[in-house]
Amino acid sequence: METAQHENGEKVMENWDTVFKALSSEPRRQLIVSLLDAGPDHSVPLPESAIMPNVLADPEMLRQELHHVHLPMLADMGFITWETEPLVASRGPKFDQVAVVFEALHAEATNIPDSLVIGCQRLEEESQNNIDL
Repeated sequence: METAQHENGEKVMENWDTVFKALSSEPRRQLIVSLLDAGPDHSVPLPESAIMPNVLADPEMLRQELHHVHLPMLADMGFITWETEPLVASRGPKFDQVAVVFEALHAEATNIPDSLVIGCQRLEEESQNNIDL
């Protein structure tokens, strides 16, 4: 029994490490949020859907980073699928493992410190919406 619990505990830790690694870069976070907004059976255009709205970005440079770094990583983790022509991404079989982090953050936006909210358009909107309720 203890062996099974230990193995399960190790797997849970590994899953959380994978989720946080996936979310450790802004383009990947933006892509996950864009896919949340798009709905289960829709794809999103890239690089547009991986750009933070309040930050200037070089779309061609981001396209290269997406193609060579971010999209393969997220796809290997099972969080997305992607295609090159046109460059788009869709939800993968394990998308819910990263989506739940943002769903929880958005639900608790009013409790998140301003230093993590101000400048993030989505969290600012969620925070205001939660205050208005």
